[in-house]
Amino acid sequence: MIGQPNQVISELRKDVYHPVYFLQGEEPYYIDLIASYIEIHALEAAAKSFNQMIMYGKDSTMDAVLTNARRFPMMSSRQVVIVKEAQEIVNFGRQDAQKLLQSYVENPSPSTVLVFCYKYKTLDGRKAVTKAIAKNSILVDCKKIYDDKLPGWILNYVKSKNATIDQGTAQLLSDYIGNNLERLTSEIDKVLINLTPPQKIDSEAVQKYVGISKDYNVFELQKALTFKDNLKAQRIVQYFAANPKLNPVIPIIAVLFSFFSKLLVIHQSKSSSEEALARELKVRPFFLKDYTRAAGNYDRDQVINNIGYLRMADIMVKGVGSQRNSPGEIIKELIFKLMH
Repeated sequence: MIGQPNQVISELRKDVYHPVYFLQGEEPYYIDLIASYIEIHALEAAAKSFNQMIMYGKDSTMDAVLTNARRFPMMSSRQVVIVKEAQEIVNFGRQDAQKLLQSYVENPSPSTVLVFCYKYKTLDGRKAVTKAIAKNSILVDCKKIYDDKLPGWILNYVKSKNATIDQGTAQLLSDYIGNNLERLTSEIDKVLINLTPPQKIDSEAVQKYVGISKDYNVFELQKALTFKDNLKAQRIVQYFAANPKLNPVIPIIAVLFSFFSKLLVIHQSKSSSEEALARELKVRPFFLKDYTRAAGNYDRDQVINNIGYLRMADIMVKGVGSQRNSPGEIIKELIFKLMH
């Protein structure tokens, strides 16, 4: 059965366990979250020493994994076998190993909870073993969250912690941290630990506990570019240059590249409504007016040139063709070019 991460977590919290979980995909956050929950909660503490085994793919064969899975639990109703980095199982790619796995998932041990953590990859859906896993076990495909969905994901995550966050601050975290969910949740949790109930995350809390300045951040820089506010943009990049550890240049370039790429889409779009254009840009309609305003300030040729400047700055920051300029100097020069 194919399951969604949140559905699986909800089942586990109700103490519903299945014999086999196959957790795969590009987003390791959910893989680790589900495996960690099973590791912590599936067995009582006293039963773990005899009935819980953590294996690692690079040190294991499929034969060894399944031999452990077929053992009977000792003085417990179940045992747990978790295979971390399962994509590195020594003989996973071999046909005989896949047949062993297929045979097991078709007739698993009812007293074992077997968990495969298959990170950054997915099984070939055409293969018999994949079809058997999808039919007879819990197959969870953990996909990366698209950038336009990230602010909404942040809002829901904070809500799940019985706290609140305004949309602008969610966008700020999204722009600054990106879709690294492990880092994102870690930073949010760090803020919440330092807040007293009722917990509300705002830009001041983010500035204090995450280190993102409410006035000097890439989100505010994008606003300055939108309105062609040269003075504000220069103040922000001066701050970036003076605080390089808190403001690494490559993520800043990535955000601005996304920004100007969206402006190019607007210039080339044939969408007949704001709703259609927002879908095309993959942004919430709430933010559409800022992009359309920016598109009015940068014509198509300027946008294309700016995308070229961003590509060149990215290459220079990575050490190609620039032995003299510091990252701070590169970002200063870049912003000047983007606005002129």
